[in-house]
Amino acid sequence: MTTGEALWTLRAECPIPARLSPHADRVHEWLLRLLPELGLPLDDAALHRLSRGAFARYAGRLYPDATEADLRSLTALFTWFFLVDDACDGPGRLAPEQIRALRDGTLALLHDGPRARHAGLTGPLRRLLVLAWREPRRRMPARWRLRFADAVARHLDGTWREAVNKEAGRRPGVTEYVELRRATSAADVSYPLVEFVTGRSLPDPVYHHPLLRRVAHTGNDLLSWYNDLASLDRDRATAGGHNLVLAMQDEWGLSPAEAVGRVAERWQESMRRFVALRATVPSFGPALDEAVTDHLDGVANAVRGTIEWTLESGRYPTGKEGALLNASARGRAPS
Repeated sequence: MTTGEALWTLRAECPIPARLSPHADRVHEWLLRLLPELGLPLDDAALHRLSRGAFARYAGRLYPDATEADLRSLTALFTWFFLVDDACDGPGRLAPEQIRALRDGTLALLHDGPRARHAGLTGPLRRLLVLAWREPRRRMPARWRLRFADAVARHLDGTWREAVNKEAGRRPGVTEYVELRRATSAADVSYPLVEFVTGRSLPDPVYHHPLLRRVAHTGNDLLSWYNDLASLDRDRATAGGHNLVLAMQDEWGLSPAEAVGRVAERWQESMRRFVALRATVPSFGPALDEAVTDHLDGVANAVRGTIEWTLESGRYPTGKEGALLNASARGRAPS
């Protein structure tokens, strides 16, 4: 199986409906005006790459009911994480000690607010995070802010561990990689943002309920492995084995096509598990059930939103051109 065949097959089999905020394209234009004002060193080519990344559409797929103002905050956050990802994973990537300093600076700002200063987070990246964090920090309770900061810490810790592996030339096995990927994907960062959009913050015992955590982990795997398929060609050259397809090839002695097929099968099994788990979530009482439903819908939107965005974003070879061809074959415009 080729990666292209796997991506389109899994998309067709996904039972989660695709959604998109009506504000996404306006927020995209806002973002392109904002970034140069923050001092990012963007020439025309760099700005074009950011435009093709379609980060506002990604945020708009995960949070289709957000107001336009909130979608701006979410898009700024998403853009910050993608810029950090590029800095940690691209050419001339940050060294592990620099990633650790970035983590410390980021957490100082999230915990202590915009007056916090740290050498690990400066310049345009700091200004973008200050802007993105302003409304969540103002509106959300302290327990939520702590939960969000903890999720960011886990993500950046995972990014650091991956960088250490790459520097040492160490390629993870399948089990180790799956656990590490749950951190590096940043899916756990996206889930609390559902509560920011709805204004309803779940109590910690509910948010961390074992069944809700299993739903969240399974959703994380689904979106992460789909992304691994989409980024496989790039990851062969840059990821040092940090891709589920590559981990399976290394550990199990598979050919590339066999490994792609095994990842697709694992994705299909996990999607069946995701649907079953979601159906077994109990009632937490009338005061909380609506917020729990919002959370579960948010995890599902993260899975389907990642699929749709992957096939329209210029970050991947399957991007906008592939989406247009697919839509044309079905006789309709792409969403």
